[in-house]
Amino acid sequence: MHLPTPRGPLSEQVVAALSGAPDGRPVPFTAADPYGEDLTIALHTLYELHYGGFDGVDPAWEWDPELLRLRAQAERVFLAALRSDVDGGDNLDGTLDALLVEHVPGSGVSHHLRDNGTWEQMCEYFAHRSVYHHKEADPHAWVIPRLRGRAKAALVAVEFDEYGGGRADRMHSRLFVDLLEGAGMSSDHLRYLDDVPAPAIAIVNMMSLFGLHRSLRGALVGHFAAAEITTGPSAQRMVQALTRMDADPRCVEFFTEHIEADAVHEQIMRHDVIGSLLEQEPTLRDDVVFGVQATNLLESRLADHLLAAWSADESSLRTRLRWLVPQH
Repeated sequence: MHLPTPRGPLSEQVVAALSGAPDGRPVPFTAADPYGEDLTIALHTLYELHYGGFDGVDPAWEWDPELLRLRAQAERVFLAALRSDVDGGDNLDGTLDALLVEHVPGSGVSHHLRDNGTWEQMCEYFAHRSVYHHKEADPHAWVIPRLRGRAKAALVAVEFDEYGGGRADRMHSRLFVDLLEGAGMSSDHLRYLDDVPAPAIAIVNMMSLFGLHRSLRGALVGHFAAAEITTGPSAQRMVQALTRMDADPRCVEFFTEHIEADAVHEQIMRHDVIGSLLEQEPTLRDDVVFGVQATNLLESRLADHLLAAWSADESSLRTRLRWLVPQH
């Protein structure tokens, strides 16, 4: 995994710093759009130090005080935008119930791919989602030591399934590698990061932000619940889309697995994780709602980006995947 290509002055500062050794000098913060390319790729680069890191980058950067200071400044900008752009409140049941509503006719990304999508658009979608699925479940693991009792045990049960129930070949991140290979795409870790624009990366940044801050544990739980509740129906449509395209069975299997697993996870997250957490810490209700709403916000921004590009017969990526061979 190599350092990404900078997308502006802030990410240039980050990449330039990581290209050398920590020397105690401040890394200047440059103001940037909270959802823009520059801040988004800069934050993702800083967060990746806590995951797999980068080839040739000194591991000491992970806890470098000056780099952490820069990350905190970028996080404040991003978090402030998220809080400003959602409704907030404490109506948790109403917020979760709204996720279960299926609008007819549907107009989302999975609806488009099922009904009218092309194979190239499907592969673009895989590229966008690869930024998360290469590390599927990892951001959520940060919250485990921040929970107690039944909430912790239940969330660990969900994570156990995400990690394949102890079988490496059934880990959801491994199934996504299989999907990419079935689609004829590169399965190298974050191979498409430079091609993916900010909206999909921002979703992963949100997960890392919530997971790495104990004060945002409620938001991380809310995000995780939202993801588990909404994945099943969209995964069903993706199976239908891939079947229509006569895609490799490995592509279909990834989504079939999520239909089966997330139907169970939805109930565990809502009743065992959230229910127990709020029994222990009722003051976190607003944070759980915020996590759900922030997830909806960023997912909607990604959907708007994808559908706008595709409706204009344009690529949704920064660099079009011109190498693709049309699916038979």
